[in-house]
Amino acid sequence: MDAYRSPLLATPGAVAATEPDDGVAAHYGDPFREQRRLVAGEGAVDLSHRGVLRVSGPDRLTWLHQLLTQHVERLEPHRATSALVLDANGRVEHALYGVDDGEAFWFHTERTSAEPLRDYLEKMKFWSQVEVADVTDEFALVWEPRPEPAERHLSRVTERGRDVFVPRAELTAYVTDPAGVWAYEALRIEAREPRQGLDTDDRTIPHEVGWIGTAVHLDKGCYRGQETVARVHTLGRPPRRLVLLHLDGSVDTLPEHGAPVELDGRTVGTVGSAARHHELGPVALAVVKRNTPVDAELLAGGVAAAQEVVVDPEAGLHVRPQLR
Repeated sequence: MDAYRSPLLATPGAVAATEPDDGVAAHYGDPFREQRRLVAGEGAVDLSHRGVLRVSGPDRLTWLHQLLTQHVERLEPHRATSALVLDANGRVEHALYGVDDGEAFWFHTERTSAEPLRDYLEKMKFWSQVEVADVTDEFALVWEPRPEPAERHLSRVTERGRDVFVPRAELTAYVTDPAGVWAYEALRIEAREPRQGLDTDDRTIPHEVGWIGTAVHLDKGCYRGQETVARVHTLGRPPRRLVLLHLDGSVDTLPEHGAPVELDGRTVGTVGSAARHHELGPVALAVVKRNTPVDAELLAGGVAAAQEVVVDPEAGLHVRPQLR
């Protein structure tokens, strides 16, 4: 398969991004200006390298309800939702971001997740009246910092903006004022939103990165991995926790993905996403051991970093022993 390359990379000034965002533009000449425009509610980000899947059929919502961590059985049309697919041990396999248009459930996910997620869903159809389609070749994802529905295309609207499913033939015409993924990622990190594959690994459970409540509904029926979710919710203390790192701005480079996070010479975690924010300076998301002191100064890939709590060390712990 040929590597994907967005037609918007032909835009004057476009600089191609690297993995996992290869195929779209990192920026179009001025990343900080692009960030400020997005904050002002202007521009659009080409995320056409992401996978897009569609599930149709009369049983789609009740069927997905049994497979996903989110309560979607009575999902209203055009209401945004997020969900996970877990393995039997409660570890995150896929993160998806969806919306139902009344006839089909549409969602986007990481490019590397699209094919295995489609294959998994196909295997789970059994007698359900559903059809699963990978429509990545037909539809591209665009993010806009406007929290209202798009006029012409299906969109998934959240407080931060909207994900728009744009026919690929219309992508260039639709995105007339592009901003790059560097700007988008900096704002995502500021919002403390983890990204699968960057801020997670093959051991991640939902409590560790703050997906309880946003992508995991605690009052619904069984799904694969629910036992782990319920146990940690009851007893608390997942082994790791997500933090926002404010990095030393005097250092020219950002820590690489996977770089060690250290405390007093000991490795206590790893760096996930890192970016330069137009106001906060260099920032990163990292996952550290739960018992890492919340006020400790850390080193992230050798760069001094102050941490800000995203996931409380006592996440879960809803049943506390009573001493007699």
